[in-house]
Amino acid sequence: MLHRLASLLFELSKSYCGVLGHEVNSKMAASTLRIALIQMRVGEVKAENVARAVQLIKEAAGGGAQLIALPECFNSPYGTSFFPKYAEEIPGESTDALRDAAKKFGVFVLGGSVPERSGDQLFNTCTVWGPQGNMIAKHRKMHLFDINVPGGIVFRESDCLSPGNGLTIFELPHCKIGVGICYDMRFAELAQLYTNLGCKVLLYPGAFNMTTGPAHWNLLQRCRAVDNQVYVGTISPARDPNGSYVAWGHSSVVSPWGEVVSTCEDEEAIVYADLDMDYVEKVRRMIPVHNQKRKDIYEVISKQLKN
Repeated sequence: MLHRLASLLFELSKSYCGVLGHEVNSKMAASTLRIALIQMRVGEVKAENVARAVQLIKEAAGGGAQLIALPECFNSPYGTSFFPKYAEEIPGESTDALRDAAKKFGVFVLGGSVPERSGDQLFNTCTVWGPQGNMIAKHRKMHLFDINVPGGIVFRESDCLSPGNGLTIFELPHCKIGVGICYDMRFAELAQLYTNLGCKVLLYPGAFNMTTGPAHWNLLQRCRAVDNQVYVGTISPARDPNGSYVAWGHSSVVSPWGEVVSTCEDEEAIVYADLDMDYVEKVRRMIPVHNQKRKDIYEVISKQLKN
């Protein structure tokens, strides 16, 4: 009799632990976002670039990614001589393909960027698409890449592009995500504003070059992540050593602790990472800088303009 009672209690305890385990696993799943960064080759044929992007989105979705991000200028070579030629309105050929892919594969797609034509202006624009095929965000690059590094690189996006004038945040069931494009990452105030507005992830499609990439690409990602205690993801095109503009590559995900948790080299690749929103909160509790800022002395505020 006692043996039967003990067996019954053991079976009940296993059932309880199974339910408890299911609840814990469900909680972990709810707090974890699996993302894929697509570092793809970009050539001079737009249709081929777009088709390749869709193919890689399918592959990343098959790898369990819930949010899939493309690089800056995924449909066009990067360069001021290319932007007017490849520019299209939104919606348009390239963004329609992203819409259809997001819906077909049931994922969120952050569409890197495309040269956007709007009236007589050109913008460097990122669109974000939901699993129902709806556009949930649109970011125009705010800070134009105008630099002059003697012996390194001279580049002026402002020769043909106009700047965007607004912050861009979209919300998933897991978290809020702030969007920047490439040069936007250098501006710490933008990342701080996103964090103040509740973002736990910042994503920057970007095409750093062979001068700025080795020096600053990883450094800036880690700075933005540590400063704001957020995950930072950067998505570069794959390197084409024969291109007129040679990208550094090294798409990466950095944790709120400043660790590079996932990365690649310069070749075409898909970088996967599981982002744990509970870990963001853990880091913020350990070093509570957000609560310790001296707002009586300094504060970063948004003068939000419309794109």
